[in-house]
Amino acid sequence: MGDQESNGCPLFIGGNWTGAAGAATEPVFNPSDGSVIARTPMCGASEVDDAVRAATEALPGWSATPVVDRARILFRYVHLLESHFEELSRLVTREHGKTLEEARGSVRRGIEVVEFACGAPTLLMGDALEEIASGIDCDTIRQPVGVCAGITPFNFPAMVPMWMYPIAIVCGNTFVLKPSEKVPLTAIRLVELLQEAGLPPGVMNLVHGGVDVVNALCTHPGIDAVSFVGSSPVARHVYQTATAHGKRVQAAGGAKNYMVILPDADPDFTVDALIGSVYGCAGERCMAGSVAVTVDDAAGRVLPPLREALDGMKVGPTDRDPGADMGPVVTRQHLDKVHGYIASGLSDGASLYRDGRGVEVPETPDGFYLGPTIFDEASTNMKIVREEIFGPVLSVIRTDSLDEGIEACNQSGFGNAAVLFTGDGKAARTFRNRVSAGMVGINVGVPAPMAFFPFSGWNGSFFGDLHIQGKEGFAFYTRQKVTMSRWA
Repeated sequence: MGDQESNGCPLFIGGNWTGAAGAATEPVFNPSDGSVIARTPMCGASEVDDAVRAATEALPGWSATPVVDRARILFRYVHLLESHFEELSRLVTREHGKTLEEARGSVRRGIEVVEFACGAPTLLMGDALEEIASGIDCDTIRQPVGVCAGITPFNFPAMVPMWMYPIAIVCGNTFVLKPSEKVPLTAIRLVELLQEAGLPPGVMNLVHGGVDVVNALCTHPGIDAVSFVGSSPVARHVYQTATAHGKRVQAAGGAKNYMVILPDADPDFTVDALIGSVYGCAGERCMAGSVAVTVDDAAGRVLPPLREALDGMKVGPTDRDPGADMGPVVTRQHLDKVHGYIASGLSDGASLYRDGRGVEVPETPDGFYLGPTIFDEASTNMKIVREEIFGPVLSVIRTDSLDEGIEACNQSGFGNAAVLFTGDGKAARTFRNRVSAGMVGINVGVPAPMAFFPFSGWNGSFFGDLHIQGKEGFAFYTRQKVTMSRWA
């Protein structure tokens, strides 16, 4: 890896691994036992400037590289990612706390984006039409935007970075990645493998840090486009700051995803889907279902078996217990934040149907654990319903009709996902057409799209025009050039 400091979190600039001399550091925890496993350097504008300079110098040669050659590097990268699949999955589990099964699923979804990006020779094709007027032909081509930056969150250390840089670089751009300071180790390994695949120096660069680095990336005159995934307040800040500095921006924010349950929904199927959606990844994902809107008597049919199933769920250290069904949240600070939301729900008058605060994990008592939690009889004016908790907490709202359920969904300022559980096709059609969310699930608890579809958040869940993933991803990382030709 070359020169790096003992903190285990080097920077990658211009094809070289280097330490951040003199930078303050933040601890990286193993959430399962609370131990510190690395320290992330809190870099600043100087390191960002170095990375952008390297990316700028690499841009002319890389953008002129034939697209088939760029794609071949990604084909080799896919092979390396598959060869190191289990290593990457265990790394995600160690620094984030997901179960190994969840980590494997997230790495798989990231690799699928790289596989999709390998289709660049087809996906970058333009359009042409002859004789648009007498003797005049017209065609379009797609060219790279330039130097691109990616700012990624803690909850998917492998998947979310791979939403961005594979498509960006195969389009002929160069890239600067800033992973979350809470989970830098997976990103480092991803870049190591990309280097091993044969990517030229300067095409991919890696910096670490917090808000200072984010602001430096958003304002640097050498950066042309910024991709962001994180909370909605920060997404809005990134969008406003970067666009004010002339950059193209896609900023995916947080969510409050509603799941409407009709009386005809199959209880067993619905309970299984709720467990996966609400408590998968300990609720730390922007596609987690966090509000169940029950219609008529659906609550009485679903909540008792849901609580019984959760009573049998094992919460434990995911890095050493393959039988753990749910792991910890990412840090002690975040655990305290989620506890604060539970206290808020109680003070606002919601009924605590299942309290996960008393969960015990004797083998790792210093881990950041919270058991599955349910609030019943919540309402749309409560903080636990309005704000993103990002933890294993479900709030239940009781309504009398599908119309009321849709109205409850649409009162949210977010718009990532909305889900309906039903066997009624007419109800499903009504829900899909009227609900104000960019990703809709019909009997699908986590309607996260595959790599070839856009991650299509709406409202306060997304800031920008072109979404991450799919053809919109290719459109975001390219600019169209239209040529009209006439020859005497």
